[in-house]
Amino acid sequence: MKIYTKTGDQGITSLLGGLRVPKCDLRIDAYGTIDELNSYIGLLRDQAVNEKRTGFLKEIQDRLFTVGADLATAPGKDKVKKPSLDPADIEMLERAVDSMEAELPMLTAFILPGGHQSVSFCHLARTVCRRGERITVELASVEQVSELVIQYLNRLSDYLFVLGRKMAQELEVEEVTWAPRLK
Repeated sequence: MKIYTKTGDQGITSLLGGLRVPKCDLRIDAYGTIDELNSYIGLLRDQAVNEKRTGFLKEIQDRLFTVGADLATAPGKDKVKKPSLDPADIEMLERAVDSMEAELPMLTAFILPGGHQSVSFCHLARTVCRRGERITVELASVEQVSELVIQYLNRLSDYLFVLGRKMAQELEVEEVTWAPRLK
């Protein structure tokens, strides 16, 4: 099978279920952003500081493929066979956040991204996740989107924020806090 089909050369692509839409369609933007996020999670998984989290990060990547499949499904095509997201997937993220937060100092100021390249990669993943969430919420305002997808993305961005803090702790780098200039 060839990787190129030439069916998208005119700026049109197919959703799962066969509906053809422009490549600038909001649904394409949503699952394309999730694909971008998945790449950043792969980059995080490759960081030495996350060696003990590679399995968990791989699990997140698997769920992001599920989210992408859900977002790539044409409206009204509920019969399309695809994996499903479960409340347990969200609970898994919540448990991980709670576990990391228990080992971190209390947050007393806004954190500026940075301090170490690996931590910066985590913040990039977090911001792409937030963008994916915003686009998905926008899509949900005009078409049916699973509530679990939106909840998962929201919880994943929380996880990535706390993971960045945990990585900084493990790398023994000081978190850079925001000191607003007040006049």
